[in-house]
Amino acid sequence: MITVGLTGGIACGKSTVAALLREGGVPVLDLDAVARQIVEPGQPALAAIAQRWPAVVVEGGLDRKALGALVMADPAARRELETITHPAIWSAAEAWLAAQTAPAVVVEAALMVETGSWRRYDRLLVVTCSPEVQRRRLRAREGFDEATADRWLAAQLPLAEKERLASAVIRNDGELDALRAATAAAWVSLQPGTPGVGSSG
Repeated sequence: MITVGLTGGIACGKSTVAALLREGGVPVLDLDAVARQIVEPGQPALAAIAQRWPAVVVEGGLDRKALGALVMADPAARRELETITHPAIWSAAEAWLAAQTAPAVVVEAALMVETGSWRRYDRLLVVTCSPEVQRRRLRAREGFDEATADRWLAAQLPLAEKERLASAVIRNDGELDALRAATAAAWVSLQPGTPGVGSSG
């Protein structure tokens, strides 16, 4: 079985590519969803976060925006958060991978390059777009003003750094049909002999 890590810049379309891969029958694990599950009420990771940063836990639940703002402004806090959450995330990922029987599977995560976890996979697929498109999508999605969007983008690892490590790159500057075709081509390049992805629907 070949494992493919899927990542990209914020607002570049990584989740849409993951959905296209699923449409084509490729098993995809969303590690960002796993990360949300492990900090739900009653989970040990949430208790550890509450002990370290009480202000980000409100009425027994995690205030994700408050925690996000905290770690975006403080790299040391981000690293500390990772020491709390990553063991539980990797445990869930390893259990999922062990249960798969497909010839190739995908693990999707936003910060795969930043955390170094891309090295866990046989291939790395990166979704990018132009800075102008990225900024426009981020503002539309989050309701940010231009200055806030620019701060978020400035806090991200440059897309060129992710592209440099990639086994394949998908540029997502256009419409869904173009992204579907690009996803299919990238999948074939990563997985010779595997039927193209994105042909369904």
